[in-house]
Amino acid sequence: MTGYCAVSDRSESLLIRLWRDHIARYWPLLIVAMILMLIEGSMLGALSYLIRPLFDEVFVSGNATAATWVAIAIAGVFIVRALSGYGQRILVVTIGLRVTTALQSRLLRHLLGLDARYFQDHAPGGLIERVRGDTLALQSVSSAALMSVGRDSISVLSLLAVMFWSDWVWALLALCGVPLLILPLSALQKRIRRTTRSAREAAARLSTQLDEIFHGMVSIKVNRLENHEADRFDSEVDGFLASQLKAERGKAANPAVIDVIAAIGFLAVLLYGGRQIMGGEKTVGEFMSFFTALALLFDPMRKLSSVAGHFQTGLASLERLYSVLEAQPAILPPARPKPITNGDLVFDDIHFAYDQSPVLQGLSFTAKQGKTTALVGPSGAGKSTVFSLVTRLIDPTSGEVSLGGTNIMDADIDALRDSIALVGQETALFDETISENIRRGRLDASDAQIREAAKNASVLLFSDGLQHGLKTPVGPRGSGLSGGQRQRVSIARAMLRDAPILLLDEPTSALDARSEQLVGDALSRLSEGRTTLIVAHRLSTIRNADHIVVVDKGRVIEQGTHDALVEKKGAYARLQQLQSAGITPDL
Repeated sequence: MTGYCAVSDRSESLLIRLWRDHIARYWPLLIVAMILMLIEGSMLGALSYLIRPLFDEVFVSGNATAATWVAIAIAGVFIVRALSGYGQRILVVTIGLRVTTALQSRLLRHLLGLDARYFQDHAPGGLIERVRGDTLALQSVSSAALMSVGRDSISVLSLLAVMFWSDWVWALLALCGVPLLILPLSALQKRIRRTTRSAREAAARLSTQLDEIFHGMVSIKVNRLENHEADRFDSEVDGFLASQLKAERGKAANPAVIDVIAAIGFLAVLLYGGRQIMGGEKTVGEFMSFFTALALLFDPMRKLSSVAGHFQTGLASLERLYSVLEAQPAILPPARPKPITNGDLVFDDIHFAYDQSPVLQGLSFTAKQGKTTALVGPSGAGKSTVFSLVTRLIDPTSGEVSLGGTNIMDADIDALRDSIALVGQETALFDETISENIRRGRLDASDAQIREAAKNASVLLFSDGLQHGLKTPVGPRGSGLSGGQRQRVSIARAMLRDAPILLLDEPTSALDARSEQLVGDALSRLSEGRTTLIVAHRLSTIRNADHIVVVDKGRVIEQGTHDALVEKKGAYARLQQLQSAGITPDL
Protein backbone atom coordinates (compact mmCIF):
# COMPACT_ATOMS: atom_id res chain seq x y z
CA MET A 1 0.00 0.00 0.00
CA THR A 2 2.78 2.41 0.83
CA GLY A 3 5.11 1.68 -2.05
CA TYR A 4 7.12 -1.03 -3.65
CA CYS A 5 10.49 -1.94 -2.11
CA ALA A 6 12.76 -3.61 -4.62
CA VAL A 7 14.97 -6.35 -3.19
CA SER A 8 17.42 -8.14 -5.47
CA ASP A 9 18.40 -11.77 -5.03
CA ARG A 10 21.77 -10.55 -3.75
CA SER A 11 20.12 -8.30 -1.14
CA GLU A 12 17.75 -11.06 -0.08
CA SER A 13 20.70 -13.39 0.42
CA LEU A 14 22.51 -10.78 2.55
CA LEU A 15 19.42 -10.22 4.70
CA ILE A 16 19.10 -13.95 5.30
CA ARG A 17 22.77 -14.14 6.27
CA LEU A 18 22.42 -11.18 8.63
CA TRP A 19 19.40 -12.81 10.28
CA ARG A 20 21.14 -16.17 10.59
CA ASP A 21 24.50 -14.83 11.76
CA HIS A 22 23.48 -12.09 14.18
CA ILE A 23 19.74 -11.55 14.73
CA ALA A 24 18.12 -15.01 15.04
CA ARG A 25 19.53 -15.56 18.54
CA TYR A 26 17.38 -12.67 19.81
CA TRP A 27 14.07 -14.06 18.50
CA PRO A 28 12.41 -14.25 21.99
CA LEU A 29 13.05 -10.54 22.54
CA LEU A 30 11.89 -9.78 19.02
CA ILE A 31 8.59 -11.59 19.65
CA VAL A 32 8.00 -9.57 22.82
CA ALA A 33 8.87 -6.38 20.94
CA MET A 34 6.46 -7.26 18.12
CA ILE A 35 3.66 -7.91 20.62
CA LEU A 36 4.28 -4.51 22.18
CA MET A 37 4.33 -2.93 18.71
CA LEU A 38 0.99 -4.57 17.96
CA ILE A 39 -0.47 -3.16 21.16
CA GLU A 40 0.91 0.34 20.53
CA GLY A 41 -0.20 0.38 16.90
CA SER A 42 -3.74 -0.77 17.68
CA MET A 43 -4.26 2.09 20.12
CA LEU A 44 -4.76 4.60 17.29
CA GLY A 45 -7.66 2.52 16.00
CA ALA A 46 -9.10 2.35 19.50
CA LEU A 47 -8.80 6.12 19.88
CA SER A 48 -10.57 6.86 16.59
CA TYR A 49 -13.31 4.37 17.53
CA LEU A 50 -13.90 6.19 20.86
CA ILE A 51 -14.47 9.49 19.04
CA ARG A 52 -17.93 8.28 17.94
CA PRO A 53 -19.42 7.85 21.48
CA LEU A 54 -17.55 11.00 22.57
CA PHE A 55 -19.56 13.09 20.08
CA ASP A 56 -22.86 11.17 19.93
CA GLU A 57 -23.24 10.18 23.59
CA VAL A 58 -21.42 13.01 25.36
CA PHE A 59 -21.41 16.17 23.23
CA VAL A 60 -24.77 15.66 21.48
CA SER A 61 -26.82 13.62 23.99
CA GLY A 62 -25.19 14.98 27.16
CA ASN A 63 -24.94 11.55 28.83
CA ALA A 64 -22.89 12.07 32.01
CA THR A 65 -22.30 8.36 32.56
CA ALA A 66 -20.97 8.00 29.04
CA ALA A 67 -18.68 10.98 29.63
CA THR A 68 -17.02 9.13 32.52
CA TRP A 69 -16.34 5.83 30.80
CA VAL A 70 -15.31 7.50 27.52
CA ALA A 71 -12.83 9.72 29.40
CA ILE A 72 -11.40 6.73 31.27
CA ALA A 73 -11.18 4.70 28.06
CA ILE A 74 -9.37 7.48 26.17
CA ALA A 75 -6.95 8.00 29.07
CA GLY A 76 -6.34 4.23 29.15
CA VAL A 77 -5.56 4.25 25.43
CA PHE A 78 -2.80 6.83 25.93
CA ILE A 79 -1.35 5.05 28.98
CA VAL A 80 -1.26 1.66 27.25
CA ARG A 81 0.27 3.29 24.17
CA ALA A 82 2.95 4.99 26.29
CA LEU A 83 3.96 1.81 28.15
CA SER A 84 3.98 -0.46 25.10
CA GLY A 85 5.84 2.15 23.05
CA TYR A 86 8.52 2.54 25.73
CA GLY A 87 8.98 -1.22 26.06
CA GLN A 88 9.27 -1.97 22.35
CA ARG A 89 11.71 0.89 21.75
CA ILE A 90 14.01 -0.32 24.53
CA LEU A 91 13.94 -3.88 23.21
CA VAL A 92 14.54 -2.91 19.57
CA VAL A 93 17.39 -0.53 20.39
CA THR A 94 18.99 -3.12 22.70
CA ILE A 95 18.88 -5.79 19.99
CA GLY A 96 20.15 -3.30 17.39
CA LEU A 97 23.14 -2.27 19.51
CA ARG A 98 24.04 -5.85 20.33
CA VAL A 99 23.90 -6.84 16.68
CA THR A 100 25.95 -3.77 15.71
CA THR A 101 28.72 -4.40 18.25
CA ALA A 102 28.83 -8.10 17.33
CA LEU A 103 29.07 -7.18 13.65
CA GLN A 104 31.86 -4.70 14.35
CA SER A 105 33.82 -7.33 16.27
CA ARG A 106 33.27 -9.86 13.50
CA LEU A 107 34.43 -7.38 10.86
CA LEU A 108 37.60 -6.55 12.77
CA ARG A 109 38.44 -10.21 13.38
CA HIS A 110 37.88 -10.95 9.72
CA LEU A 111 40.05 -8.02 8.64
CA LEU A 112 42.82 -9.13 10.98
CA GLY A 113 42.81 -12.48 9.19
CA LEU A 114 43.26 -11.00 5.71
CA ASP A 115 46.56 -10.68 3.88
CA ALA A 116 48.75 -7.60 4.08
CA ARG A 117 47.96 -6.97 0.40
CA TYR A 118 44.32 -6.24 1.24
CA PHE A 119 45.41 -3.30 3.39
CA GLN A 120 47.58 -1.96 0.59
CA ASP A 121 44.51 -1.84 -1.65
CA HIS A 122 42.12 -0.43 0.99
CA ALA A 123 42.91 2.77 2.88
CA PRO A 124 42.59 2.75 6.70
CA GLY A 125 39.98 5.54 6.65
CA GLY A 126 37.75 3.56 4.30
CA LEU A 127 38.02 0.44 6.47
CA ILE A 128 37.21 2.47 9.59
CA GLU A 129 34.11 3.75 7.81
CA ARG A 130 33.10 0.15 7.03
CA VAL A 131 33.60 -1.10 10.59
CA ARG A 132 32.10 1.92 12.35
CA GLY A 133 30.16 4.11 9.92
CA ASP A 134 28.33 1.42 7.95
CA THR A 135 27.45 -0.69 10.98
CA LEU A 136 26.08 2.33 12.85
CA ALA A 137 24.13 3.42 9.78
CA LEU A 138 22.71 -0.09 9.45
CA GLN A 139 21.74 -0.16 13.13
CA SER A 140 20.10 3.26 13.00
CA VAL A 141 17.97 2.68 9.92
CA SER A 142 17.12 -0.95 10.73
CA SER A 143 15.91 -0.06 14.24
CA ALA A 144 13.80 2.79 12.89
CA ALA A 145 12.45 0.58 10.09
CA LEU A 146 11.61 -2.33 12.42
CA MET A 147 9.77 -0.12 14.88
CA SER A 148 7.87 1.61 12.09
CA VAL A 149 6.90 -1.62 10.31
CA GLY A 150 5.76 -3.31 13.51
CA ARG A 151 3.88 -0.34 14.95
CA ASP A 152 2.71 1.66 11.97
CA SER A 153 1.46 -1.29 9.92
CA ILE A 154 -0.79 -2.30 12.84
CA SER A 155 -1.89 1.33 13.19
CA VAL A 156 -2.83 1.42 9.50
CA LEU A 157 -4.79 -1.84 9.74
CA SER A 158 -6.66 -0.81 12.89
CA LEU A 159 -7.53 2.61 11.44
CA LEU A 160 -8.68 1.04 8.18
CA ALA A 161 -10.89 -1.30 10.18
CA VAL A 162 -12.56 1.65 11.91
CA MET A 163 -12.98 3.46 8.57
CA PHE A 164 -14.62 0.47 6.82
CA TRP A 165 -16.75 -0.24 9.91
CA SER A 166 -17.96 3.39 9.86
CA ASP A 167 -18.72 3.50 6.12
CA TRP A 168 -17.09 1.37 3.44
CA VAL A 169 -17.98 3.85 0.67
CA TRP A 170 -16.23 6.68 2.51
CA ALA A 171 -13.24 4.38 3.04
CA LEU A 172 -12.95 3.56 -0.66
CA LEU A 173 -13.22 7.24 -1.57
CA ALA A 174 -10.48 8.11 0.92
CA LEU A 175 -8.16 5.48 -0.53
CA CYS A 176 -8.87 6.11 -4.22
CA GLY A 177 -5.48 7.73 -4.75
CA VAL A 178 -3.42 4.91 -3.16
CA PRO A 179 -2.83 3.00 -6.46
CA LEU A 180 -1.11 6.12 -7.74
CA LEU A 181 1.66 5.53 -5.15
CA ILE A 182 3.09 2.38 -6.64
CA LEU A 183 5.05 3.65 -9.65
CA PRO A 184 6.55 6.84 -8.13
CA LEU A 185 7.57 5.08 -4.90
CA SER A 186 9.11 2.19 -6.82
CA ALA A 187 11.26 4.63 -8.79
CA LEU A 188 12.17 6.49 -5.58
CA GLN A 189 13.44 3.32 -3.86
CA LYS A 190 15.89 2.59 -6.66
CA ARG A 191 17.13 6.18 -6.60
CA ILE A 192 17.52 6.19 -2.83
CA ARG A 193 19.59 3.01 -2.83
CA ARG A 194 21.85 4.25 -5.63
CA THR A 195 22.43 7.68 -4.10
CA THR A 196 22.90 6.27 -0.59
CA ARG A 197 25.61 3.92 -1.82
CA SER A 198 27.38 6.89 -3.42
CA ALA A 199 27.05 8.87 -0.19
CA ARG A 200 28.59 6.02 1.88
CA GLU A 201 31.50 5.78 -0.57
CA ALA A 202 32.00 9.55 -0.34
CA ALA A 203 31.99 9.27 3.47
CA ALA A 204 34.69 6.59 3.24
CA ARG A 205 36.84 8.91 1.12
CA LEU A 206 36.41 11.65 3.72
CA SER A 207 37.55 9.29 6.49
CA THR A 208 40.56 8.26 4.43
CA GLN A 209 41.59 11.85 3.83
CA LEU A 210 41.19 12.75 7.50
CA ASP A 211 43.31 9.74 8.45
CA GLU A 212 46.05 10.88 6.07
CA ILE A 213 45.91 14.49 7.30
CA PHE A 214 46.13 13.64 11.00
CA HIS A 215 48.95 11.14 10.50
CA GLY A 216 50.86 13.51 8.25
CA MET A 217 50.39 16.64 10.36
CA VAL A 218 54.11 17.28 10.88
CA SER A 219 54.86 17.08 7.16
CA ILE A 220 51.85 19.31 6.39
CA LYS A 221 53.02 22.01 8.76
CA VAL A 222 56.69 21.86 7.79
CA ASN A 223 55.82 22.20 4.09
CA ARG A 224 53.08 24.79 4.74
CA LEU A 225 50.40 22.63 3.14
CA GLU A 226 47.59 23.60 5.52
CA ASN A 227 45.59 25.50 2.91
CA HIS A 228 46.22 22.87 0.24
CA GLU A 229 44.96 20.05 2.47
CA ALA A 230 41.99 22.16 3.61
CA ASP A 231 41.08 22.81 -0.04
CA ARG A 232 41.35 19.10 -0.84
CA PHE A 233 39.11 18.30 2.09
CA ASP A 234 36.62 20.98 1.04
CA SER A 235 36.46 19.35 -2.40
CA GLU A 236 35.72 15.94 -0.86
CA VAL A 237 33.15 17.50 1.49
CA ASP A 238 31.39 19.10 -1.47
CA GLY A 239 31.24 15.71 -3.19
CA PHE A 240 29.88 14.07 -0.05
CA LEU A 241 27.34 16.87 0.41
CA ALA A 242 26.08 16.51 -3.15
CA SER A 243 25.69 12.72 -2.78
CA GLN A 244 24.04 12.97 0.62
CA LEU A 245 21.60 15.64 -0.53
CA LYS A 246 20.54 13.47 -3.46
CA ALA A 247 19.81 10.62 -1.07
CA GLU A 248 17.94 12.90 1.35
CA ARG A 249 15.85 14.38 -1.46
CA GLY A 250 14.76 10.89 -2.41
CA LYS A 251 13.83 10.09 1.19
CA ALA A 252 11.95 13.37 1.58
CA ALA A 253 9.91 12.67 -1.56
CA ASN A 254 8.33 9.56 0.02
CA PRO A 255 6.15 11.33 2.61
CA ALA A 256 5.46 14.15 0.14
CA VAL A 257 3.82 11.66 -2.21
CA ILE A 258 1.71 10.36 0.69
CA ASP A 259 0.55 13.90 1.49
CA VAL A 260 -0.65 14.37 -2.08
CA ILE A 261 -2.69 11.16 -1.82
CA ALA A 262 -4.02 12.32 1.56
CA ALA A 263 -5.23 15.57 0.01
CA ILE A 264 -7.17 13.64 -2.65
CA GLY A 265 -8.74 11.36 -0.02
CA PHE A 266 -9.80 14.20 2.30
CA LEU A 267 -11.31 16.13 -0.59
CA ALA A 268 -13.37 13.15 -1.81
CA VAL A 269 -14.68 12.26 1.67
CA LEU A 270 -15.60 15.84 2.63
CA LEU A 271 -17.46 16.47 -0.61
CA TYR A 272 -19.41 13.20 -0.43
CA GLY A 273 -19.77 12.70 3.34
CA GLY A 274 -20.52 16.34 4.10
CA ARG A 275 -23.78 16.13 2.13
CA GLN A 276 -24.81 12.98 4.07
CA ILE A 277 -24.23 14.72 7.41
CA MET A 278 -26.24 17.75 6.35
CA GLY A 279 -29.01 15.46 5.06
CA GLY A 280 -29.19 13.57 8.36
CA GLU A 281 -28.09 10.25 6.88
CA LYS A 282 -25.05 10.06 9.17
CA THR A 283 -24.44 11.28 12.74
CA VAL A 284 -21.75 13.74 13.69
CA GLY A 285 -20.14 11.02 15.82
CA GLU A 286 -19.93 8.63 12.88
CA PHE A 287 -18.34 11.28 10.69
CA MET A 288 -15.89 12.44 13.38
CA SER A 289 -14.88 8.86 14.16
CA PHE A 290 -14.22 8.22 10.46
CA PHE A 291 -12.56 11.59 9.96
CA THR A 292 -10.27 11.01 12.98
CA ALA A 293 -9.28 7.58 11.65
CA LEU A 294 -8.60 9.09 8.22
CA ALA A 295 -6.59 11.95 9.69
CA LEU A 296 -4.55 9.54 11.80
CA LEU A 297 -4.13 7.06 8.93
CA PHE A 298 -1.84 9.13 6.76
CA ASP A 299 0.78 9.73 9.47
CA PRO A 300 1.72 6.00 9.83
CA MET A 301 1.44 5.70 6.05
CA ARG A 302 3.99 8.49 5.67
CA LYS A 303 6.27 6.71 8.14
CA LEU A 304 5.87 3.40 6.33
CA SER A 305 6.75 5.07 3.04
CA SER A 306 9.93 6.37 4.67
CA VAL A 307 10.72 2.84 5.82
CA ALA A 308 11.28 1.86 2.21
CA GLY A 309 13.91 4.62 1.96
CA HIS A 310 15.50 3.52 5.24
CA PHE A 311 15.47 -0.04 3.97
CA GLN A 312 17.37 0.92 0.84
CA THR A 313 19.87 2.87 2.96
CA GLY A 314 20.37 -0.18 5.16
CA LEU A 315 20.85 -2.43 2.13
CA ALA A 316 23.57 -0.12 0.78
CA SER A 317 25.47 -0.36 4.08
CA LEU A 318 24.82 -4.09 4.34
CA GLU A 319 26.31 -4.69 0.88
CA ARG A 320 29.44 -2.73 1.83
CA LEU A 321 29.81 -4.70 5.07
CA TYR A 322 29.46 -8.11 3.46
CA SER A 323 31.85 -7.15 0.67
CA VAL A 324 34.48 -7.04 3.45
CA LEU A 325 33.31 -10.29 5.04
CA GLU A 326 33.41 -12.03 1.66
CA ALA A 327 37.06 -11.05 1.09
CA GLN A 328 39.24 -14.10 1.61
CA PRO A 329 42.98 -14.32 2.33
CA ALA A 330 45.14 -15.62 -0.49
CA ILE A 331 47.73 -16.94 1.95
CA LEU A 332 46.20 -20.01 3.56
CA PRO A 333 47.62 -22.48 6.08
CA PRO A 334 48.56 -25.90 4.68
CA ALA A 335 46.08 -28.74 5.12
CA ARG A 336 48.71 -30.81 6.95
CA PRO A 337 51.24 -28.38 8.44
CA LYS A 338 54.74 -29.57 9.12
CA PRO A 339 56.45 -28.64 12.40
CA ILE A 340 58.87 -25.72 12.46
CA THR A 341 62.45 -26.86 12.74
CA ASN A 342 65.28 -24.46 13.40
CA GLY A 343 68.02 -24.34 10.81
CA ASP A 344 69.32 -22.45 7.82
CA LEU A 345 66.94 -19.95 6.21
CA VAL A 346 67.29 -20.54 2.45
CA PHE A 347 65.97 -18.42 -0.43
CA ASP A 348 66.02 -20.48 -3.61
CA ASP A 349 65.39 -18.74 -6.96
CA ILE A 350 62.68 -16.42 -5.56
CA HIS A 351 60.55 -14.41 -7.98
CA PHE A 352 57.92 -11.92 -6.83
CA ALA A 353 56.03 -9.02 -8.43
CA TYR A 354 53.61 -6.31 -7.23
CA ASP A 355 50.90 -5.75 -9.86
CA GLN A 356 53.03 -7.18 -12.65
CA SER A 357 56.01 -5.05 -11.54
CA PRO A 358 58.95 -7.44 -10.81
CA VAL A 359 60.59 -6.94 -7.41
CA LEU A 360 62.57 -10.15 -6.94
CA GLN A 361 64.00 -11.90 -9.98
CA GLY A 362 65.72 -15.12 -9.04
CA LEU A 363 66.92 -14.11 -5.55
CA SER A 364 68.98 -16.87 -3.94
CA PHE A 365 71.01 -16.82 -0.73
CA THR A 366 71.27 -18.59 2.62
CA ALA A 367 71.06 -17.12 6.11
CA LYS A 368 72.96 -19.59 8.27
CA GLN A 369 71.46 -20.77 11.53
CA GLY A 370 72.76 -18.80 14.48
CA LYS A 371 74.57 -16.31 12.23
CA THR A 372 73.90 -12.72 11.23
CA THR A 373 73.18 -12.10 7.56
CA ALA A 374 72.93 -8.53 6.28
CA LEU A 375 71.10 -7.32 3.16
CA VAL A 376 72.45 -4.27 1.36
CA GLY A 377 71.25 -2.59 -1.80
CA PRO A 378 69.55 0.43 -3.35
CA SER A 379 65.96 1.40 -2.58
CA GLY A 380 63.51 -0.82 -4.43
CA ALA A 381 65.97 -3.71 -4.63
CA GLY A 382 63.55 -5.94 -2.70
CA LYS A 383 65.20 -6.02 0.73
CA SER A 384 62.01 -5.38 2.73
CA THR A 385 60.12 -7.80 0.49
CA VAL A 386 62.43 -10.52 1.82
CA PHE A 387 61.10 -9.89 5.33
CA SER A 388 57.50 -10.11 4.11
CA LEU A 389 58.33 -13.47 2.50
CA VAL A 390 59.90 -14.87 5.68
CA THR A 391 56.85 -13.92 7.76
CA ARG A 392 54.46 -15.14 5.00
CA LEU A 393 52.76 -11.79 4.68
CA ILE A 394 53.26 -12.55 0.99
CA ASP A 395 54.13 -15.69 -0.93
CA PRO A 396 56.61 -15.86 -3.82
CA THR A 397 55.37 -16.10 -7.39
CA SER A 398 57.88 -18.92 -7.81
CA GLY A 399 60.79 -20.33 -5.91
CA GLU A 400 61.00 -21.56 -2.33
CA VAL A 401 61.80 -20.14 1.10
CA SER A 402 62.77 -22.91 3.49
CA LEU A 403 63.66 -23.07 7.17
CA GLY A 404 65.62 -26.05 8.38
CA GLY A 405 64.90 -27.78 5.08
CA THR A 406 61.11 -27.26 5.33
CA ASN A 407 59.30 -25.05 2.84
CA ILE A 408 57.66 -22.39 5.04
CA MET A 409 54.51 -22.67 2.89
CA ASP A 410 54.14 -26.18 4.34
CA ALA A 411 54.56 -24.96 7.93
CA ASP A 412 51.91 -23.77 10.35
CA ILE A 413 51.65 -19.99 9.90
CA ASP A 414 51.13 -19.26 13.60
CA ALA A 415 54.10 -21.41 14.61
CA LEU A 416 56.24 -19.77 11.92
CA ARG A 417 55.42 -16.25 13.12
CA ASP A 418 55.90 -17.26 16.76
CA SER A 419 59.49 -18.11 15.83
CA ILE A 420 60.18 -14.62 14.45
CA ALA A 421 60.87 -11.28 16.12
CA LEU A 422 60.77 -8.18 13.92
CA VAL A 423 62.09 -4.67 14.42
CA GLY A 424 61.04 -2.52 11.48
CA GLN A 425 61.78 0.98 10.25
CA GLU A 426 58.29 2.12 11.23
CA THR A 427 57.72 1.44 14.90
CA ALA A 428 54.20 0.14 15.50
CA LEU A 429 53.35 1.52 18.93
CA PHE A 430 49.85 1.61 20.39
CA ASP A 431 48.19 4.26 22.53
CA GLU A 432 49.07 2.47 25.76
CA THR A 433 51.89 2.58 28.30
CA ILE A 434 55.52 1.86 27.48
CA SER A 435 55.38 -1.43 29.39
CA GLU A 436 52.19 -2.57 27.61
CA ASN A 437 53.79 -1.84 24.26
CA ILE A 438 56.81 -3.94 25.22
CA ARG A 439 54.52 -6.69 26.57
CA ARG A 440 53.07 -7.18 23.08
CA GLY A 441 56.25 -9.10 22.31
CA ARG A 442 55.02 -11.77 24.74
CA LEU A 443 51.65 -11.26 26.38
CA ASP A 444 52.36 -13.56 29.34
CA ALA A 445 55.57 -11.77 30.33
CA SER A 446 56.01 -10.59 33.92
CA ASP A 447 56.78 -7.01 34.90
CA ALA A 448 60.32 -8.09 35.81
CA GLN A 449 60.87 -9.58 32.35
CA ILE A 450 59.53 -6.42 30.73
CA ARG A 451 61.87 -4.28 32.79
CA GLU A 452 64.82 -6.49 31.88
CA ALA A 453 64.01 -6.14 28.17
CA ALA A 454 63.64 -2.40 28.61
CA LYS A 455 67.03 -2.26 30.30
CA ASN A 456 68.76 -4.23 27.55
CA ALA A 457 67.22 -1.98 24.87
CA SER A 458 68.24 1.22 26.72
CA VAL A 459 64.58 2.14 27.30
CA LEU A 460 65.19 2.72 31.01
CA LEU A 461 67.66 5.48 30.15
CA PHE A 462 64.70 7.73 29.29
CA SER A 463 61.72 6.02 30.97
CA ASP A 464 63.18 6.26 34.48
CA GLY A 465 63.26 10.01 34.02
CA LEU A 466 59.52 10.15 33.29
CA GLN A 467 56.99 10.70 36.07
CA HIS A 468 55.33 7.31 35.63
CA GLY A 469 58.35 5.39 34.32
CA LEU A 470 57.38 2.39 32.22
CA LYS A 471 53.72 3.11 33.01
CA THR A 472 53.90 6.33 30.97
CA PRO A 473 51.42 6.42 28.05
CA VAL A 474 53.17 6.73 24.69
CA GLY A 475 50.28 8.57 22.95
CA PRO A 476 48.64 7.76 19.61
CA ARG A 477 51.16 5.89 17.45
CA GLY A 478 53.81 6.66 20.04
CA SER A 479 53.55 10.41 19.45
CA GLY A 480 54.57 11.12 23.05
CA LEU A 481 58.04 9.69 22.42
CA SER A 482 60.86 10.72 20.13
CA GLY A 483 61.79 8.65 17.10
CA GLY A 484 64.77 7.10 18.86
CA GLN A 485 62.71 6.32 21.97
CA ARG A 486 60.02 4.63 19.89
CA GLN A 487 62.66 2.51 18.18
CA ARG A 488 64.12 1.40 21.49
CA VAL A 489 60.67 0.36 22.75
CA SER A 490 60.25 -1.67 19.57
CA ILE A 491 63.64 -3.31 20.13
CA ALA A 492 62.69 -4.12 23.73
CA ARG A 493 59.55 -5.82 22.43
CA ALA A 494 61.66 -7.99 20.10
CA MET A 495 64.03 -8.83 22.95
CA LEU A 496 61.12 -9.92 25.11
CA ARG A 497 59.82 -12.14 22.31
CA ASP A 498 63.04 -14.21 22.49
CA ALA A 499 62.43 -15.84 19.10
CA PRO A 500 65.02 -17.99 17.25
CA ILE A 501 64.76 -15.83 14.10
CA LEU A 502 65.44 -12.11 14.30
CA LEU A 503 64.53 -9.69 11.49
CA LEU A 504 66.00 -6.20 11.80
CA ASP A 505 65.00 -3.49 9.32
CA GLU A 506 67.16 -0.42 10.02
CA PRO A 507 67.09 -1.08 13.81
CA THR A 508 69.33 1.87 14.72
CA SER A 509 68.34 4.37 12.02
CA ALA A 510 66.54 6.73 14.43
CA LEU A 511 69.07 6.58 17.28
CA ASP A 512 71.73 9.05 18.27
CA ALA A 513 75.35 7.91 18.46
CA ARG A 514 75.21 7.01 22.18
CA SER A 515 71.95 5.11 21.94
CA GLU A 516 73.13 3.39 18.75
CA GLN A 517 76.14 2.04 20.58
CA LEU A 518 74.06 0.84 23.53
CA VAL A 519 71.41 -0.75 21.35
CA GLY A 520 74.05 -2.20 19.04
CA ASP A 521 75.63 -3.98 22.00
CA ALA A 522 72.20 -5.23 23.11
CA LEU A 523 71.39 -6.47 19.62
CA SER A 524 74.73 -8.25 19.46
CA ARG A 525 73.87 -10.10 22.66
CA LEU A 526 70.35 -10.79 21.36
CA SER A 527 71.66 -12.12 18.04
CA GLU A 528 73.91 -14.73 19.66
CA GLY A 529 72.69 -18.18 18.72
CA ARG A 530 69.88 -16.77 16.59
CA THR A 531 69.36 -16.63 12.86
CA THR A 532 69.48 -12.89 12.25
CA LEU A 533 68.59 -11.11 9.02
CA ILE A 534 69.31 -7.39 8.99
CA VAL A 535 68.74 -4.57 6.53
CA ALA A 536 70.71 -1.39 7.15
CA HIS A 537 71.60 1.78 5.30
CA ARG A 538 74.61 2.53 7.46
CA LEU A 539 77.28 0.02 6.55
CA SER A 540 78.90 0.57 9.95
CA THR A 541 75.89 -1.22 11.42
CA ILE A 542 76.57 -4.43 9.48
CA ARG A 543 80.33 -4.55 9.14
CA ASN A 544 80.50 -7.26 11.81
CA ALA A 545 77.83 -9.40 10.17
CA ASP A 546 78.81 -12.99 9.47
CA HIS A 547 77.58 -12.71 5.90
CA ILE A 548 76.63 -9.73 3.73
CA VAL A 549 74.38 -10.06 0.67
CA VAL A 550 74.34 -7.20 -1.86
CA VAL A 551 71.04 -7.06 -3.77
CA ASP A 552 70.19 -5.05 -6.88
CA LYS A 553 67.08 -5.31 -9.09
CA GLY A 554 65.85 -8.33 -7.18
CA ARG A 555 69.04 -10.37 -7.63
CA VAL A 556 72.12 -11.08 -5.54
CA ILE A 557 75.11 -9.39 -7.16
CA GLU A 558 77.67 -9.92 -4.38
CA GLN A 559 77.95 -11.75 -1.09
CA GLY A 560 80.61 -12.43 1.49
CA THR A 561 82.08 -10.90 4.65
CA HIS A 562 82.74 -7.18 5.01
CA ASP A 563 86.49 -7.54 4.48
CA ALA A 564 86.10 -9.89 1.52
CA LEU A 565 83.64 -7.57 -0.22
CA VAL A 566 85.85 -4.53 0.34
CA GLU A 567 88.82 -6.37 -1.15
CA LYS A 568 86.69 -7.39 -4.12
CA LYS A 569 86.29 -3.71 -5.00
CA GLY A 570 82.81 -4.18 -6.38
CA ALA A 571 79.45 -2.59 -5.58
CA TYR A 572 79.81 -2.98 -1.81
CA ALA A 573 83.27 -1.45 -1.83
CA ARG A 574 81.97 1.56 -3.75
CA LEU A 575 79.19 2.02 -1.19
CA GLN A 576 81.80 1.81 1.57
CA GLN A 577 83.94 4.47 -0.07
CA LEU A 578 80.99 6.84 -0.53
CA GLN A 579 79.92 6.54 3.09
CA SER A 580 83.49 6.96 4.32
CA ALA A 581 83.58 10.22 2.33
CA GLY A 582 80.39 11.39 4.04
CA ILE A 583 78.18 10.77 0.98
CA THR A 584 74.94 8.90 1.54
CA PRO A 585 74.18 6.77 -1.53
CA ASP A 586 70.70 5.73 -2.56
CA LEU A 587 70.27 2.60 -0.44
